[in-house]
Amino acid sequence: MRVSLAVVDRLVANGIDTVFGIPGKQSLPLNEAIGNRDDIRFVVARHETAVSHQAWGYAETSGEIASTVVVPGPGDMNAMNGLKNALNDCTPLVHFAIETEPALRGGDAIHETPPDTYDNVVKENILLKNPETTAATIDRAVQIAQTPPKGPVRVGLPKNYLQMDVPLAGASTPSAPSSNTVPEQEVSTAAEHLLAAERPLILAGGGVRASGGTAALRSLAERLDAPVVTTYKGKGVFPEDHDLSAGVLAGSASPELLDCLADSDAVLAVGSDLDAHGTRGWSVELPETLIQVTIDADDLGTGYDPTVGILADAADAMTAIENRIAAADTAPASKTDGAERAQAVRDATARRIEPLVDSEPPLTSVHVLQVLRDALPSDAITAVDAGGFRVWALNTFAAYGPRSYVNPGSWATMGTGLPSAIGAQLANPDTPVVALTGDGGLMMCVHELHTAVAENLPITVVVLNNDDYAIISEEAGRSYDLDHQAYGWDRTPIDFGTVAAGMGMEATQADTPSEIRTAVHEAVQTDAPTLVEVRTDPAEPQASEWMRE
Repeated sequence: MRVSLAVVDRLVANGIDTVFGIPGKQSLPLNEAIGNRDDIRFVVARHETAVSHQAWGYAETSGEIASTVVVPGPGDMNAMNGLKNALNDCTPLVHFAIETEPALRGGDAIHETPPDTYDNVVKENILLKNPETTAATIDRAVQIAQTPPKGPVRVGLPKNYLQMDVPLAGASTPSAPSSNTVPEQEVSTAAEHLLAAERPLILAGGGVRASGGTAALRSLAERLDAPVVTTYKGKGVFPEDHDLSAGVLAGSASPELLDCLADSDAVLAVGSDLDAHGTRGWSVELPETLIQVTIDADDLGTGYDPTVGILADAADAMTAIENRIAAADTAPASKTDGAERAQAVRDATARRIEPLVDSEPPLTSVHVLQVLRDALPSDAITAVDAGGFRVWALNTFAAYGPRSYVNPGSWATMGTGLPSAIGAQLANPDTPVVALTGDGGLMMCVHELHTAVAENLPITVVVLNNDDYAIISEEAGRSYDLDHQAYGWDRTPIDFGTVAAGMGMEATQADTPSEIRTAVHEAVQTDAPTLVEVRTDPAEPQASEWMRE
């Protein structure tokens, strides 16, 4: 069987129906094989960096694996950014890189890079050594990508293999990876600590999303009457309109949220590696009794020493813990109202941001985000780029579902908002999808406006434009001997409406709350991609400083 056909056969057999990429001469046999089928789609991006971010957005919002295809060398290295983002976020992808022919390797053939260049940006890097093992190798790659902790797997396909017609080794039958068994002794000990706690709290991370554990999280939190704080990657796994929702632990978390964590007498950190990014270099104070549930053994003891460490799927572990608590002879010892504790944190956040909401154009990011949240359907999927406004969004833009809010994790790369929204819309064709981006982030992927138009995707792109890398300029002026707005471009402003229109996209500008509401409401009702540009205040305070005061 021809290798290129076998690749596509195994993708479809493994449930992959969308491939993101940019065609090149080296990949054309594979593109031909995809193009001759109607059960798999090839989405053409405009830059390889966007390719892996599109697949990341697809997987983050659907829970399904996606695939990418790039040419060797420059294409592969451009995609590294998104692969590292997916690795940090434990997002399953299968990334196909067309490789230099084995006979030419080491001779500086066109686009040649050593295959091990990519070892540290993927969960596993597999080089197809013999064309006869193509089917088995792809099945193995999919299995590795979907086995917790999930992540991207790179498969190097030598160019000359694609058109070979060879007998293939039998492919394995695709099967869902099984989760680890929950250890009974650790579950029993964890339940005892939580039953004895007077002020329990749950810190929920992205592993809750990966495990499909939102229902288990809600049930356990309500049984314990425990406030729930999420990590930045866990945002949305607990609905932020729930009485027990206490906000997001990030670099901009308020003192009141940090106090709520520190004053708890037991914290269940579930589905989180408690990384240095979210815990301010592990300086966030956690109580002596810390129960950590994670799927990766390397997470335990890295930044904090847990009282109880449980290596298990987040949903399975929470269900086991709640079952043990329910079977106990005594009720939880909680003596404080969890909803009141959570409400106190939310009230403090509201007081802190109140001065920033009553603004005149150009509005602050906080004001715009609140207007947007009010204007958007509650079930809309929001893909949020990196930048100063994203830090505000962690505190002020509510997320109501586990796969309704996409933002980069500790990799925190810019230029993800628009590409990930494209992936999200392809994965969720019947759901409104909104890209929230800044002008700096959009300029790093502005070419993907054309992809949205070419693919006829009805996404709404909201760009908060302050003509500045404001989060950088603020730090430059506050901490260094650099001018105010040192890295702005107010003398050469960008008109994103004109840019979008030039690519065939509908565009409008909205600067007042009423204009924003109207523009966004109309945009999400249309079947065409639409850009809404909102001018924001370049001198607004940054969340990381404002929220700490």
